[in-house]
Amino acid sequence: MAEKVKKVGIKRKEGYLYYIDKAGDISCVKMARGGKKGGKAEKVEKVGVKKEDGFLYFIDKAGDVARAKMVRRGKSKAKPKAKAKKR
Repeated sequence: MAEKVKKVGIKRKEGYLYYIDKAGDISCVKMARGGKKGGKAEKVEKVGVKKEDGFLYFIDKAGDVARAKMVRRGKSKAKPKAKAKKR
């Protein structure tokens, strides 16, 4: 299950997508609807979360930053075989 990384408690506005950007801060952007383009992203809260590999970071229902371990199943990709030479 998910574990809380940082308590922030942001309030969400209707019609906006909230996400954690590359800097580890919470940003939001207006969602594109019906052929209309979205807007420019704006920072909502400076959090500065340091991301670790193998975890998915998201904003939970309480408006806090949480993370969950990514489940990777299936075979690992095999190297492509060399093509046979035409004679």
